[in-house]
Amino acid sequence: MKSIYFTRHGQTVWNVENKICGATDIDLTELGHQQAVELGKVIKEQELHIDEILYSPLCRARNTALHIAEITGIPARVEPRLKEQAFGKWEGTARDGKEFYRDKMQFVTNYGDGESMLRLAQRIYNLLDEIKKDDKVYLLVAHNGIARVINSYFFDMTNEEYSSFGIKNCQILEYKI
Repeated sequence: MKSIYFTRHGQTVWNVENKICGATDIDLTELGHQQAVELGKVIKEQELHIDEILYSPLCRARNTALHIAEITGIPARVEPRLKEQAFGKWEGTARDGKEFYRDKMQFVTNYGDGESMLRLAQRIYNLLDEIKKDDKVYLLVAHNGIARVINSYFFDMTNEEYSSFGIKNCQILEYKI
C-alpha cells in the first residue's frame, strides 16, 4: 500500500475576499507564500516520503509547489489535469452564495461557460488511475475543487457532502492506495 498526498495552495487575495477563484489565475498573498514555506518545512521535518510533486498550472498552486520543492528538494512538475474547475459565471462571485452552493450539487451543469463536475471528475479520476499504477509517492498541489474530487475517489459521499467538502490553504491530506 502506498500513499498519495494532497495539499491546497496557499492563501490568495480572492480567498481573503471570499470570492470563487476557479480557473482564474489569482496569485498568492504574502501569507500564502509563508504557508507554502511552512508546509515545506513540515514535510521535511516529518521526513514524509514523497518522490515527486505534481502541481496545477495556475500560479497559486505552482508557487506553492515550488516553495515546497525548494525547501524539501523534491522534484516538481506541472500536471495540467490538476487545474481548478472552471466555474464559469460564478468566478469572482461570493463563494458562500446560496445559488452557487445549489449549483455545485448539479453535476452536469457547466455554469455557463465553465466545466461540469462530471468532466472535472473524469480528468482527476483518470489521473489518479494512472498514479495508482506506478511506484512513486506523489504530493499533488492543487485547489479546493480538486480536493473535493480526490476525496470522492477514495470515499463515498452524498451530493451534499461532496459540495460542502473543503480543506484549508496548505492543509495536507494523505490517501492510501
